[in-house]
Amino acid sequence: MLSCLLMPRPPDRRLLDDLASYDPQVADLTLALREIVLEEAPEAIESIVKGYALAIGFSFTGKPMKDGFCHIVSYSSHVNLGFNRGAALADPNRVLAGNGKMIRHVTFRSQNELQRQFVRRYLQAAIQQVSGPPVSVPQKDAVAKKKARKKTGR
Repeated sequence: MLSCLLMPRPPDRRLLDDLASYDPQVADLTLALREIVLEEAPEAIESIVKGYALAIGFSFTGKPMKDGFCHIVSYSSHVNLGFNRGAALADPNRVLAGNGKMIRHVTFRSQNELQRQFVRRYLQAAIQQVSGPPVSVPQKDAVAKKKARKKTGR
């Protein structure tokens, strides 16, 4: 886990503390997968939940359940990359597992598996499903739009 200091966005201390109880291979795999997600979505907001497994939800709004595009779940021997709207993703590689109404996932057991080209393609498609990161509106434009709505009665 020492390599995490070289990441473009270092992991939260809480995440590192939670990963300390996992096998080092699983912890490193989790951090490597997190780095790939953040390379594809640098503006993403992470939400960490520790239950029977460690989960990291990614969204652009801070609402991973409602607006999330993907999540990473660390188990004792593997890590899943889940797609919140995975049932609607094209799956030409036939790698998505799950049979629920919405969520699909890919299981990873080694870092070599992260190099498969479809990983980033599926992430990019999942980001597009939520319309990508929000476009920031300059503050003066936002105020002008608010005033315009008041004038028109909307």
